[in-house]
Amino acid sequence: MLLAAKTEKAPAYRVGGATLFLAAAVILTALAFERFGGYSPCPLCLQQRYAYYAGAPALFLALVLLSAGYARAAAAIFLLVAATFLANAGLGTYHAGVEWKFWPGPDTCAATGTPPLGTGAGGLLKDLATTRVIRCDEAPWHFLGLSFAGWNVVASVLLAIGSASAAAKAWRS
Repeated sequence: MLLAAKTEKAPAYRVGGATLFLAAAVILTALAFERFGGYSPCPLCLQQRYAYYAGAPALFLALVLLSAGYARAAAAIFLLVAATFLANAGLGTYHAGVEWKFWPGPDTCAATGTPPLGTGAGGLLKDLATTRVIRCDEAPWHFLGLSFAGWNVVASVLLAIGSASAAAKAWRS
């Protein structure tokens, strides 16, 4: 009987695991572009990362619940993650539209992408001279016609589909 239960949950677990792997790969790639590629994120880029920071642990929790036999609870978490990534795709679409000048970005688009300025007079002058403004309306990189924001839309839609599929498979098990 236990073997039959594991067999029924296997499709949901495989799809959920693949979705978790993709979510981890996307956020690690973004962090690598920042750390090793020298691409500083703008405020909208940072907001788009929240879905990954919340979604990856939630996907892991759903997989744990699925393994423990709580398929309906896992399905609910998978659905929540799907909604989160769908909303993130909307935010990425908004950001890409700002980059293409379809609409204006938020006021935070002119915020700095460096740590806060120093408090001492000498440090403050040095910080002002070296602070680089990271703008949301200028895409620093494109691949196949899409910027980071555009690729985030693609990834977020795929993650929403994967999470919803895992939810449907878990619900049926």
